[in-house]
Amino acid sequence: MTIRRVLVIKLGALGDFVQALGPFSAIRAHHPDAHITLLTTRPFAEMAHACPWFDEVWLDDKPSLWQPAKLMELRRTLRQGRFDRVYDLQTSDRSSSYFRLMGRAPQWSGIAPGCSHPHANPKRDVMHTIERQREQLAMAGITEVPPPDLSWIKSDLVRFGLPHPYVLLCPGGAAHRPAKRWPSERFAALAVWLAERSVGPVLLGTDKEAEQLAAIGAACPQVVDLAGRTSALDIIALARDALAAVGNDTGPMHLIAAGGCPSVVLFSHESDPSLCAPRGKVTVLRRPRLSDLGETEVETALARLLDGL
Repeated sequence: MTIRRVLVIKLGALGDFVQALGPFSAIRAHHPDAHITLLTTRPFAEMAHACPWFDEVWLDDKPSLWQPAKLMELRRTLRQGRFDRVYDLQTSDRSSSYFRLMGRAPQWSGIAPGCSHPHANPKRDVMHTIERQREQLAMAGITEVPPPDLSWIKSDLVRFGLPHPYVLLCPGGAAHRPAKRWPSERFAALAVWLAERSVGPVLLGTDKEAEQLAAIGAACPQVVDLAGRTSALDIIALARDALAAVGNDTGPMHLIAAGGCPSVVLFSHESDPSLCAPRGKVTVLRRPRLSDLGETEVETALARLLDGL
């Protein structure tokens, strides 16, 4: 069967989207002449449209069972796509349900019951995301999955007025998971430690984290606070020019590591680095409670990274 139309499903979250960049590239290389559509969600629209591997990007508003009209619209859209093959890189209950919505079942790589190319490994849930996706694609006939090449990403960094050299700090994280955050006062102390060594601390975060970042900036006047001012593409470009980065287990750290920046990533009991840590030049520090992770330990890990450059 000639595969002319391909659908790739990756709905989120940010770290997972970043770890799918290699698989995206591999799928395009395997289907060089196919029309490839990415189905994702609105937070990742800008990055998805910038990716060089897709002919179209569709946005999924993830309608609930209580929104039957929107569900029918999604069903109609999926069926009108006339896809020959689907690569479900989300492999969730939701994305698997789209297999049934499509009616005439296309070839399907994923975990949907009855699909043509199942990821038939009972231990898939205890595999790192990167290995899991690589094995899933191998079972569908794609045996070469490269590390993500982000050389295509461009961004004008002059507007930020950055010091040189600089280190990126990512003190934020999901508001509903505070246990994933190293205390802000420790980040402030780390910023002071960097400034004393003539390295500019550059803070990354969202608008919702602006108050937290401002408090860190108040403790260290040399800080450059970019709260709410950076896109995903900006973060990758910033990572290329940075000496290093330190941050919690959050999406921006996946972007930074994928950009090739040496990184120290901080984990608590909330997540398992063996399953989801960024890959690359990464040092992982883990404590059941991040409040038990001292400033000196982080400074030492960062110094070792910098000494190795």
